[in-house]
Order: sequence, then C-alpha cells, then structure tokens
Amino acid sequence: MKQKDTGCSRPLAFLILAFLVLVGLWGVWTIDRIPRLAEESFGAANPALGVLDRAYYGAQILFNRQDLLFPMNPGDNNRLFEILQGESVNSVALRLEEEGFISDSAAFRNYLLYAGLDTGMKAGKYTLNAGMTAVDIAHTLQSAISEEVNFVLLPGWRAEEVAAAFSVNGLYADPAEFLRLVRNPPTDLLQGNLAGISNLEGFLYPGEYTFKRKLTAEAILRLMVDRFNMEVVSRLGTEFEKRGLSLNEAVTLASIVERESIMDDEMPAIASVFYNRLVVEMKLDSDPTVQYAIGYNSAQKTWWTNPLSNQDLLRDSSYNTYLYRGLPPGPICNPGFASLSAVAYPAETPYYYFRAKCDGSGRHNFAITYEEQLQNACP
Repeated sequence: MKQKDTGCSRPLAFLILAFLVLVGLWGVWTIDRIPRLAEESFGAANPALGVLDRAYYGAQILFNRQDLLFPMNPGDNNRLFEILQGESVNSVALRLEEEGFISDSAAFRNYLLYAGLDTGMKAGKYTLNAGMTAVDIAHTLQSAISEEVNFVLLPGWRAEEVAAAFSVNGLYADPAEFLRLVRNPPTDLLQGNLAGISNLEGFLYPGEYTFKRKLTAEAILRLMVDRFNMEVVSRLGTEFEKRGLSLNEAVTLASIVERESIMDDEMPAIASVFYNRLVVEMKLDSDPTVQYAIGYNSAQKTWWTNPLSNQDLLRDSSYNTYLYRGLPPGPICNPGFASLSAVAYPAETPYYYFRAKCDGSGRHNFAITYEEQLQNACP
C-alpha cells in the first residue's frame, strides 16, 4: 500500500529549484555582465580567453580597479627600469611593486592576463615613474622599442658610416644634420684640446654607447667627442707631443694605420713604416687615403673602393698620398685606441715597406728596400 505525501517535500523541492535557477541566472549575468563592465574600464579582453576566463579575470581587475587605474605617487620622478632577457612576468611584476611603481603585483599580473599583454613584454630599459597607472606601465612595457639604444661605433668607420648606422640602430637623430655638424662643428667643441680643428672626422671615439633613442644629432656628436677627449687626449696627448705631432697630425696618422691594419699587434710596426717615410720625406703611398678621396662607390656599395685601379691612384686630392708628400690634411676615419696607441708608441724598425701576406691571414710582410718589397709580392 502506497504511503501518502506529507506535503512538506514539495516546497523544499521548489526552494531548491528556485535556488538553482537563481544561481544559474547569476552565473549567466556574471559571464555576460562582468566582461562588459571590465571592458568599459579596461578595454577589450584578450580574444584568446575563454568565456569563463574572461569573466574570472574581468572580476579580478574590477575588484582591484583602484590599484590599476590610479597612480601610486603622481609626483614621482622618472626612474630607469630594466626587463632582463628571458625574465618572467611574475618576476617583473614583483620588482615593479618592490621598486614602488605599482601597488599590487597580483593585480598587475591579472590585468596582463586579461588584456593578453603577458606574452608581449620586451626586454630592455624603460623610463617609468609612480605617477603612471599600472595599466599605463603594462602598455609601456609592450613596446619593442626601449627608451635606450646600444650603439657601437666601429674603429675605422668614416663619419658617413657612423651616421648611416643611426636608423639601423633605431636612433631618431638626423644623419644629414650629424654630418653637417661633423664638418662644421659648434665653436664651443673646438676649444682646449681641439683648438684649431675644423672637422671632427677622426675625433668620434669608437666604442659602445648607450644613447637615449630621441637624442639629437648634436647631443650624440658631443658624447662621442667627449669620450675622445677623455680616452685619448688625457692618456696619449703628451706622447703625441713627444713625437712632434699635433693632435690633428697624430689622429690623421692613426687613421691611416687603422685602415691599413687588420691585426692590432701589427699596428706599432705599421706606424713605424710611416714614421720612417715621413723622416726621409717619402710619400706615404697609402691606399686608404685614396679610398677616402674617392668616397662612396655605388657599384661596390662601399665607402672603401677595393681594388684600386691605376686611374684611382692618380685622383687629384690633397688626401691622395700617392701624389702628395706628408700627411693628408685630416683623418680619413675614426681610429680606435689600438691605432692611436701605436702612433704614440710605435715600434722601432728599419722598415719602409709592407704588404699583405699571401696566406689570407691578414698579416703583413715588412721590407727595408723596394727590392725586398717586390720579392714579397704574391705569385
């Protein structure tokens, strides 16, 4: 015989069903409404996020809205922040909080995940301050272009090659303006050690620099010349004087040694050859001086024509040491410290000639007489 319903189970079932319906409606509202609210305040979510993730991260950033949309310290000064190559998002977020740029590293990470910026942070150096919001900082760190640029000026480059490297390295400076300033320097740069210099070719010190990307051509020029004064004049200036050379003459000779040499350890011997020739008033007969006089070779796409023809050696230029005795009027490139040091401390040799060895090593055979020089010719 069936047991009769007591009547109390029906209201309970109804309540449970109503609760489940409410939970479902709340879930639907959450999944639909929270992403919309988040988008209103923070922009579109990463389209790769699923529906539930979009709601979850949307809720997280809405809860931390204050930490993400308001700066920690509106009066803060700019400071350098560097993201290391391969550094994790968690590490970056924690350091930003530790260094006082953001107030909550977890909220910052959640925003990165919501916006799809977690995989886009680039290694590099950035100028940040606590007057920026966490959202602003997150977007700043997405730029593949950092605030600073590592720029390498190679020994032996002429000014045109230096200027051409600006855009390649992401500098905004105008190459044409840089070259104009090299050839017509600001008068205050031509004081003291550089008094009497009229062209800064040769005085742009080779080496590695860290430049602000937006530095002007003049600012870059000044930094290169300042480095020359610091590295060269203070260390070698007295030695140049002992050799009877002005600064311009010493740098000019070093520029020739730079372009004639491949191995640094041969530079003192090569410098000695040119010193010996100067003493007896022989022409220097240096190919790089002719290359400098020729300028850009559009066919070879280089500033250093090679090989030189007999016609090239007859080019009428004060830089052509096959035609004119003594040093050319100025440097033919920007020499490195090794060639400058070779001019300050040349080897003592009896040599008047040198030519490249035939083994492709980049080294040279040296000779006292022209007959020995001819014997050193390649077969």
